[in-house]
Amino acid sequence: MTLWILLGLVGVLVAWVVLTYNSLVGLRNQVLNGWRQIDVQLKRRHDLIPNLVNTVRGAMEFERDTLTQVMEARSRAVAASGPADSARKEGELVQALGRLFALAENYPVLKANENVKMLQEELTSTENKVGFARQFYNDIATRFNTAQQTFPANLLASRFGFKTAELFEVTVQAEREVPAVDLSMRK
Repeated sequence: MTLWILLGLVGVLVAWVVLTYNSLVGLRNQVLNGWRQIDVQLKRRHDLIPNLVNTVRGAMEFERDTLTQVMEARSRAVAASGPADSARKEGELVQALGRLFALAENYPVLKANENVKMLQEELTSTENKVGFARQFYNDIATRFNTAQQTFPANLLASRFGFKTAELFEVTVQAEREVPAVDLSMRK
């Protein structure tokens, strides 16, 4: 009788180890998938930027520094590795694009140009997709990290080499600032 109880306890323990391990593997794969979704949207943004710069280059002849800053920020963002590095470099890119869009507003030819409008809309749409992908990634990464850190799963996570997932965080102070909105209807 004692043997059956002991075998039953071992069986429950083995089942728990297998289920916990499989759960952690599933969450880790979801985290990787979440990061790949961010990567897809960032690549889309990176691909749109040269088109925008080429479209505005002729009209913004005196703004070469801004165009150069955008392309340099893009190059750094493309070379980023991991969520923390990517967040920092993407923040710099967003700032450079913001300066470009602000300058483009001063050029009536650009404001009326359908290609510029279309590219700005595509970039805005991509920004929204990046935001949703970041949110999904951070949600699943938090679930994964919590699953690894709670008892008794933390005993298995450390033994099987599971690592805490980095969260995608805002690292550029300008992105934390509240945007100024003017709804005064002035012309």
